[in-house]
Amino acid sequence: MSDQTFDSRSASFLGWFKAWPGATFHPDIKIEDLRDKGAGRGIVATADIPEDTVLFTIPRAAIINTETSDLPKRIPQVFETTGLEDTDNEADEDGSETSGPPDNWVSLILIMIYEYLQGDKSRWKPYFDVLPSQFETLMWWSEQELGGLQASSIVAKIGKDEADGMFRSRVLPVIEAHADVFYPEGSERLGEDQLMNLAHRMGSTIMAYAFDLENDDEEADPENDDEWVEDKEGTLMMGMVPMADILNADAEFNAHVNHGEESLSVTTLRPIPAGTEVLNYYGPLGNGELLRRYGYVTSHHARYDVVEIAWDLILSVLKDTLKVDEAVWGKAVNELDPEEIEDAFVIERDAGEPDSTGELHGEATFKEIPTDLIEQIHTILKAVRKITPAAIPDKAVRDEITLLTIHRALELRLAQYPTSQAFDYDLLNNNKLSSRQKMAVAVRWGEKVLLQEAINFVQEKLLKVKSKAGEESEPYAKRQRTK
Repeated sequence: MSDQTFDSRSASFLGWFKAWPGATFHPDIKIEDLRDKGAGRGIVATADIPEDTVLFTIPRAAIINTETSDLPKRIPQVFETTGLEDTDNEADEDGSETSGPPDNWVSLILIMIYEYLQGDKSRWKPYFDVLPSQFETLMWWSEQELGGLQASSIVAKIGKDEADGMFRSRVLPVIEAHADVFYPEGSERLGEDQLMNLAHRMGSTIMAYAFDLENDDEEADPENDDEWVEDKEGTLMMGMVPMADILNADAEFNAHVNHGEESLSVTTLRPIPAGTEVLNYYGPLGNGELLRRYGYVTSHHARYDVVEIAWDLILSVLKDTLKVDEAVWGKAVNELDPEEIEDAFVIERDAGEPDSTGELHGEATFKEIPTDLIEQIHTILKAVRKITPAAIPDKAVRDEITLLTIHRALELRLAQYPTSQAFDYDLLNNNKLSSRQKMAVAVRWGEKVLLQEAINFVQEKLLKVKSKAGEESEPYAKRQRTK
């Protein structure tokens, strides 16, 4: 796409937006081409803007949803029947579940496909012209590109196969059964592969840009106060909000959204100097999740990075640490209730939330081992002690075994990544990587940094426990070696 075409579409979109009754757009902001920064379009201040200034207003009539699109009126039987509903099914965050996603996901995907296929006949045509046609989200990465994420747990959360199944079973059949509605007269009909690609494109667009439209009717959530809350569980009506999705976002931001009865408005949280980009907030997401949902990473979001560690790994290390008889171990494990066992645990920092002006304060630090992880290990140790009390004679020994196990499991989790922190850091600081390669390295490097912080934290606690044990009795590890 040429710069002229890109700018022309931006101008057409802005003119279209301003023409909506009730729409406003502040004279001291502009839509700017930020592709040289890897950000597509964005909104930038052209003059100093004070705090609490309304930057733009979006009439609810301009939002694409089940109430504004013509599709539900043209095929009401589809939207009224249970064919699109699955109230007992909890969707993944990308709306993909093998038994089918919640009805609002299917509904909005169908509406987006319908409006797109209408071309110039859709009243949202200028809006579709500025929506992305290509994505950096993980759904669109090749296997080789995904390999750059190494041992990151985020790869398992992409859900492409589930999305494919959902599209084939719940989206394509509706389009085929109502082709005369979806395709304008005389237009070319798409083949299955083309429809699948379009469904993925609209699904990715919704994933990145769709928001809950019923915040005013919901009980206030202090973590999401004055924010657009994404509906990834299918319980609220979702919609595509023109102009809102021109805003880029970061963990430090300077604007927020107010919900009114007839419109939404974007307001500054603090003074914005001329030349500064207006930024929204997607929540405290680590770079892995940010990349999966939105297709980018930032240094500010790295403080929210997380790593998952599997219970199977921890259990294996615990067994090696205890060195008890196989029969004892088997009996202890069998006493656990499978329904109460967590399969994985999240390692994360105490990262804090942005303040009321959208700014972050202080360093994010690792301060605590997950309580549920400690409790689950203690459950096993309690079962072992019940069978053979000599293996775990007291609380001090229990705590030392717990820390030894967690420390070793974290080391093994870090070893699952084939490259070192130092190697990845060097990669990030040269200009030889493609955009996707650099984002993959940023994700895996951030997770390694977090794991090392957790290892160091547990090591310090372990040294304190061993020091205390040394004053009172022989440390557990030494006792094990002299048996």
